[in-house]
Amino acid sequence: MRRLAPLLLAAWPALAQAQADPATIADIRSGIAALSAEIQSLRGLAAEGGGAGAALGGAAGLERLAAVEAALNALTAKAEELEFRVNRVTTDGTNRLGDLEFRLCEIEPGCDIGALGETPSLGGVDSAAVVPLPDPPPAQGTGPDLAVSEQADFERAEGALAQGDFRGAADGFAAFVAAYPGSPLTQRAQIGRGEALDGLGDRSNAARAYLEAFSADSVGPFAPDALLGLGRNLGVLGQVADACITLREVGTRFPASPLVLDAQAEMRALACP
Repeated sequence: MRRLAPLLLAAWPALAQAQADPATIADIRSGIAALSAEIQSLRGLAAEGGGAGAALGGAAGLERLAAVEAALNALTAKAEELEFRVNRVTTDGTNRLGDLEFRLCEIEPGCDIGALGETPSLGGVDSAAVVPLPDPPPAQGTGPDLAVSEQADFERAEGALAQGDFRGAADGFAAFVAAYPGSPLTQRAQIGRGEALDGLGDRSNAARAYLEAFSADSVGPFAPDALLGLGRNLGVLGQVADACITLREVGTRFPASPLVLDAQAEMRALACP
C-alpha cells in the first residue's frame, strides 16, 4: 500500500483538475501518459505476487488501482473527443476565413483572386497534425525574444499612429510585418495597420489587416480587437451578414472581453438579427 496510497492521492485530484480546467490537449495527454506509466508499473508489481502484492494492499488496493485506471481511461476518451472538436472548429474557422478573404478581394480594386492561394490553417495549426507538447514557459520577468531594432521599428509605427500620421503608420506596420515574419508583435502590428487604414478611409484593406491579425493568433489577447475591427469594416463595406457573424463571434469566443459591449453596439447599429 506504500506505493499505491501516494499514487491515489496524486491521481484523483489530477483527474478532477484535468476535467475542470481548460488545459491544453497536450497538457492532458502528458498527464495521462505519466499516470498510465505508473499504473502499469504497479500492475507489474501486483503480477509478481508475494511481498510485492502485499505492498499494494491486497485485493482492496487492487480494486482502488482498477478504479483509478478506469477514471484514466475515461479521461483519455474525453481528451480524444476534445481534440476532435478542436480540429473541427479549426477546419470550419479556416474555411470561413478563406471565404472572407475571397469576398474582400472581390470588392477590392486590383485584387487578383487567383493569387490568394490557400488560406493558412487558423492559428497556424494544421488540424490533421498531432498537437505537440508545449514549450516550457519563459522565466519570470522575461519577454518574447525580439530581433535587433524590432521593438524600435514597432514603436516607431505605433508612434506615428498615435500622432495621427495614418499613412506613415500604415506603411510602418506593413514594413514591420514584412521585415519580421513570425514576430510575437505581428498581431498587434496588423491591428495597428488596420487602425491606420481606418483613419485613411481604406476600409477594404483595413478589413484585410484585421483578418490577418485574427488569423495570426485566434485565441491571443488581441484576437477580440481583430474580430471587432473586422466586423466594423465589413459593416461599412456593406457585407452586413458577414459583419453580424463576425461581431457575434466576439461575445461567443471571448465572453469576458470588455469589447463584447462594443461588438453588441455595432450589431445594434447594423440591425443584426
